[in-house]
Amino acid sequence: MSTSDDLASRLVDDMDPRLLEFIRARVNSFIKWDLVRFFYDNPHTTDTAANIARYTGREAADIEQALLALADSGILQIAHVSGYQVYTLTTDRATRELLQQFVLACEDRDFRVKAIYHVIRGMS
Repeated sequence: MSTSDDLASRLVDDMDPRLLEFIRARVNSFIKWDLVRFFYDNPHTTDTAANIARYTGREAADIEQALLALADSGILQIAHVSGYQVYTLTTDRATRELLQQFVLACEDRDFRVKAIYHVIRGMS
C-alpha cells in the first residue's frame, strides 16, 4: 500500500459515511461549503444570488452556479418572487438534520481536515 493510499484510508476510516457522502456529492466545493454554512446560520433567509454573494464576499456568477447545484441536490429551494429568483434553505427535515450534523462536525479540527481533503480531492 502506498503512502497516499494509507493517508486516504485514514481520512475516510472514521468519518460518518453519511457525512462523507454529503461532502462528496453535495458540498464538494468551498463555495458550496460557505453557502451551506451561510444558510445554516441564517435559516430563514430568502434572497437573490447577487445579495447572497454580497453577504458571503463571493462573486455573483460563482455563487449562482453553486446555489443552483445546491438546489439540484435538495439543500436549497428556488422560488420566484416579484420577478426575482430567490434561494432558501429546504424545509426537508432529514436534509436539515444532515446539514446540522455537518456544521457541528466542522467544529472538530480533525473532521475539517478530512472534509477539506475530500473537497480538494473531488475538485481535481
